[in-house]
Amino acid sequence: MIDPLTEVVSLLQPGAQLSKIVSGAGSWTVRRSEAGRPFYCVTVEGSCRLEVDGQEPITLQEKDFVLIPSAHGFTMSSLEAPTTSEGIDPSTVSFLEGETRHGNPGGPPDVRLLVGYCVFGSPDAALLVTLLPELIHVRDESRLAALVQLVVEESREQRPARDVILSRLLEVLFIEALRSTAGTAASPGLVRGLADPRLAVAIRQMHESPTRPWTVAQLAKEAALSRSTFFERFSRTVGVAPMEYLLAWRMAMAKNLLRRKEAGIAEVAQRVGYSSASTFNVAFTRYVGMPPGRYVRAM
Repeated sequence: MIDPLTEVVSLLQPGAQLSKIVSGAGSWTVRRSEAGRPFYCVTVEGSCRLEVDGQEPITLQEKDFVLIPSAHGFTMSSLEAPTTSEGIDPSTVSFLEGETRHGNPGGPPDVRLLVGYCVFGSPDAALLVTLLPELIHVRDESRLAALVQLVVEESREQRPARDVILSRLLEVLFIEALRSTAGTAASPGLVRGLADPRLAVAIRQMHESPTRPWTVAQLAKEAALSRSTFFERFSRTVGVAPMEYLLAWRMAMAKNLLRRKEAGIAEVAQRVGYSSASTFNVAFTRYVGMPPGRYVRAM
């Protein structure tokens, strides 16, 4: 059985850039606007507040893990700081040995975090990220806690190959975090859709048989739901309509096949569910902004 999450993660090619330790003491607030950059955070000790644009504020606790696949803006602050990001003072940043300090430069920290940015090796990362939740927050997961503990221990030591080990651990942490957000508390996306037994059947069918000329009615039948119920439930849970999801996945597959140059345009069209090269050409051009032939030449 094909696993849709495995397929999406494999195409994303996630990696972890160098991370850094950040601590906070007293009252502090930091605002970041990193359009499209996937941000992650591990709470090594203590607690603080995280507010992602468009999401409810959350309190991060020790060993929590947060991943924002496409961060457009967020604020981190001490629990005692005002909930507004106004009046942020960059001068409150101090550089201590091995870490960056926000707020009071002296005394023990109220929170210590391992923060950084992921990288997605796929040129189609922007497309694939739309299939993921906007915010992933994991707590009280035993497998994840074990990984977080390894990350924390490695981040505290200056052992040989520390950065390499941290990078590999964070890659695994990223994938495990996606698997761990299968509850209804996750924001809309593929992971939340796979947590719904009815919708999961339809999603797996789209991935197992992308060449089939699916309709909403056929997918609803696979999910054992009425057409209207299926459409509303899928759109609300996954964040896009069923046919939009199918189109996004077909285009991701097509771009991957074209980049690898293992098949001609006609064969690629057939392998992603189009009856002819001409209909595929129209769909690809409308979605990507250029015809498949030019896309190949641009690689």
